[in-house]
Amino acid sequence: MPAGLPAHAQNLPSLGDTEREELSPTMERRLGEQIMRDIRRDRDYLDDEAVLEYLNNFGASLLSVAPEARGEAGYDFFFFAVRDSMLNAFALPGGFIGVHSGLVLAAQNESELASVVAHEIGHVSQRHIARMLGRQRQDALIPLAAMVLGALAASSSPDAAGALMMGGQGLALQRQLGFSRDAEREADRVGLEILRGAGYDTSGMISFFNRVQTASRGYSDTAPAYLRSHPLTTERMADIEARTRGQRYRQRADSLDFHLVRARLRVLQDLSTRGLTDAAEAFENQLQQKTRTQIASAKYGLAYIAMHRGAPDKARSLFQEAQAAAQGGATASQSVLLTSLGIEIRLAANQAQEALKEADAARAKFPLSRSIARQYADALIASGRLDDAVAYLRDQTQLYRSDPKLQNQLARAYAAQGKQALQHLALAEAYAINGSVPAAIEQLNIARRAPDASYYDQAVIDAREREFKKRFEEEMKEAKER
Repeated sequence: MPAGLPAHAQNLPSLGDTEREELSPTMERRLGEQIMRDIRRDRDYLDDEAVLEYLNNFGASLLSVAPEARGEAGYDFFFFAVRDSMLNAFALPGGFIGVHSGLVLAAQNESELASVVAHEIGHVSQRHIARMLGRQRQDALIPLAAMVLGALAASSSPDAAGALMMGGQGLALQRQLGFSRDAEREADRVGLEILRGAGYDTSGMISFFNRVQTASRGYSDTAPAYLRSHPLTTERMADIEARTRGQRYRQRADSLDFHLVRARLRVLQDLSTRGLTDAAEAFENQLQQKTRTQIASAKYGLAYIAMHRGAPDKARSLFQEAQAAAQGGATASQSVLLTSLGIEIRLAANQAQEALKEADAARAKFPLSRSIARQYADALIASGRLDDAVAYLRDQTQLYRSDPKLQNQLARAYAAQGKQALQHLALAEAYAINGSVPAAIEQLNIARRAPDASYYDQAVIDAREREFKKRFEEEMKEAKER
């Protein structure tokens, strides 16, 4: 193994002889899931329900016009954000697409954001990473993993990021970049088709990519190469312009949630005292634009800042002003982000009954919203309706078996009931979903020793322990074979 490669990059799944055949869809997904487990543990991964829901709904709307992009394996795409001021987005193996917070803030409209996300969908749909790995053999995993995992470190510590990526870049970088020029043009072609099908303005791709190119001139040469090397060559830009020439201009109104998620990301990008002050100043300046959408999103941002500063009354007042400004807008009544902030402020202010009432109404209005569903569960727990919370969360965990957050919420509800065995059983499931099998087994051991563990609980614990141990043994065996 090259020096500087992070330990978790050495635990990538075995791919077999990739020189003769490209990475299979199943193995590509496994690789993506393994990289995502490490990314989720990074402090700059934005694990924010409202942001995740917006991005995944947005991505799903693009995929709805190009279902073939999911490929033969029918990838369940996952879109996420990382805290980074660089204008960038990237695709991981198996349908995972990351967007930097700085890119969303720089997008002037939803068509521009759609142009970047559609481009990354193009990379996945054309299986560029699998094709690259098929040419470069197993050692291509090293620069891929090292660069991906060094991306988040770059924003907080360029030196640390350089150390993470040092071992990987030299192995196959030249071949990666040589391949990527063709891949970028192919992703552009697919992205433009998706933009047209979804009704977005295709000229947004040209305007935004030109802005990215201008901004990238100030980046350090040590910035993560894989995640920012979407080469904007003259030839490539000419190709995009040729493909969009003669296309009728389409003006598409932005959703209110697009402006609200930008306000939310502006706050989340820097939660330090200085960061919140700078964000508040930006929102105050935004209020001068005096359009309904700009006022609503600025007030939303100021309310979110007040909540983080521990001023619930001010947060509530600003939230109501945001609501008032949004009234009459085409999408105001359908804004999940605006609705969920009201519940969030209630929960932060320990107003459990009010939060539950608002969350229950929101759940009826937005039955498919995962963020509202979680807030409803939180409100049930906060208001002391623990039996209802457990029943609701048990149903949710059956519907969404791969969601560790639901298991963590269920563990909280059991803890509030004083049910220790069930609490640690739920925590074991959460750890297992996150890929931390040894930690899951340890939680099972704690559950087994709990004084309230029933005969049935012990049977469940034994069964899950056998499953987890078998899974761990298979992972260790696979690691030794590499």
